[in-house]
Amino acid sequence: MSIRGPQALASLEEAMRDIRREEDEISRRVARTSERITKLREAEAEYFRQLAKLRLDPKIQAELDGEITAAERKARDVLKGHARDVTKAETSLKAIEDNRSKLLEHRSAALRLLEDKLENLTALTAKLAQQIASDPQFIAKRQETEELDHIAEEALKKTEQAEADREAKGKPYRDDPLFIYLWDAGYGTSTYKASGLIRYLDGLVARLIGFTKARPNYHMLNELPLRLREHAELQEENVRAAEAELAALEIAAIDAAGGAPLRDAVETTQAEITKLDEQIVALEDQRDAAANALRSLAEGEDPEFVRAATDLAAALAREDIRTLLAEARRTRTAQDDTIVGQIDETRTRLGEEETESKEQRARLKTLAERRRELEDIQWEFKKQHFDDPGSSFSQDRLVGDMLTEFLKGGISAAAYWDQWRKSQNWAPGSEWGSGYKSTRRAGTNKSPWGNGGGWPDNSFGGGAAPRKPTPGGFGGAWGGGLGGGSAGGGFSRPRGGGSAGGGLSSGNRKSSSGFKTGGRF
Repeated sequence: MSIRGPQALASLEEAMRDIRREEDEISRRVARTSERITKLREAEAEYFRQLAKLRLDPKIQAELDGEITAAERKARDVLKGHARDVTKAETSLKAIEDNRSKLLEHRSAALRLLEDKLENLTALTAKLAQQIASDPQFIAKRQETEELDHIAEEALKKTEQAEADREAKGKPYRDDPLFIYLWDAGYGTSTYKASGLIRYLDGLVARLIGFTKARPNYHMLNELPLRLREHAELQEENVRAAEAELAALEIAAIDAAGGAPLRDAVETTQAEITKLDEQIVALEDQRDAAANALRSLAEGEDPEFVRAATDLAAALAREDIRTLLAEARRTRTAQDDTIVGQIDETRTRLGEEETESKEQRARLKTLAERRRELEDIQWEFKKQHFDDPGSSFSQDRLVGDMLTEFLKGGISAAAYWDQWRKSQNWAPGSEWGSGYKSTRRAGTNKSPWGNGGGWPDNSFGGGAAPRKPTPGGFGGAWGGGLGGGSAGGGFSRPRGGGSAGGGLSSGNRKSSSGFKTGGRF
């Protein structure tokens, strides 16, 4: 059973909301746990104060009480400030999330408007298809484009064969240390700089291995793919230019039939979606920073909080405190037993709270990793226009058990994204060109968007120069720039604030370091 692009993105967003909701909840729980641990330390201090009154002389008792009280008072004051900081961080995080939700609502509305405009434009194009396809000028340009397309495909095949030969046939040369030594030294060329004894010995080695005869062969193995690649790129530029001219003829016919206002409306909506996507990314970066700040507070990483908690724990771990407790255990009285029991119970609860805090922190780390991976996938999804109304996916399990498996850490973000790419299809009727069919593997009339399977940059109102994709949301076919395409592997989502993934938070679609994988979800 298939699933349409907009619904697929909505499912990913629902998963994202679940992750963020749990992440926020656990951050709050970790913060409360840190506060409970500090309060339990205060209770422990009070029990020791009571025990000291029973067992120590007034002078020692006063000294001990003074140190414990000072540490306890400091911890209590810091705890109050810590609670205020946590509340402030939670409020900031909620405000950012509310703003992001509003932007997502605006984006959904813009996407629905785009779908409506595209349906009207597609209907007009279908009505004109026969007229365009029978136009003599269009027929001539289409034949020319098909011929150039075939030439570009053959040039690419020859290039790839030469590159394969370079790897296979060049291996014996590269594996020969003497040959590679002379090759790297530039022996037999004007770049060779050795003299005296070294030149003499190099000459002996060259004669021994037949370097003079082998060198031209290895040079040709390396040089031929470079020349063929240049030729293939030139042929690709030629066919791209021809495709742009072919698209221009189609655009002119559509505009003559009253399609220009529709194209303008589509382009305006695309620009709005692009701007919204950039704003969403910026807010996600802000949210990431706010979530990190809250997590740091929740985990008690604030230096003042850590220092106060450490001082209180140190005061309760003094040698005389340990001696006091040991003496109370050895010489038991009814009052001693009560206080010692309360101390033991408090320490048991402290251990439980610390264990729970450790588990929650590990869970929080996993959630943060998974959230960032899902943000990467959502970015690529939008970048390649997979949420376009004409996009669909043959496997609905991508938003079912496969999504669950990804969230649990059973498959990596890269593998999950690869399944999305393999499952993606464009709706019939998305093609442009009125009969033009590219034979290139990077054919340009299959998908209405992006490089690596999209219409020419200026098709249906783009106007961009061939092979120069522009950043942004929807683009290519119906107006606007291309979004670019990823062949998989790394993720290109820009990130700010030193986050993993590299790049800037400006929304520009620049390449970055790649994706992350995490443990169990």
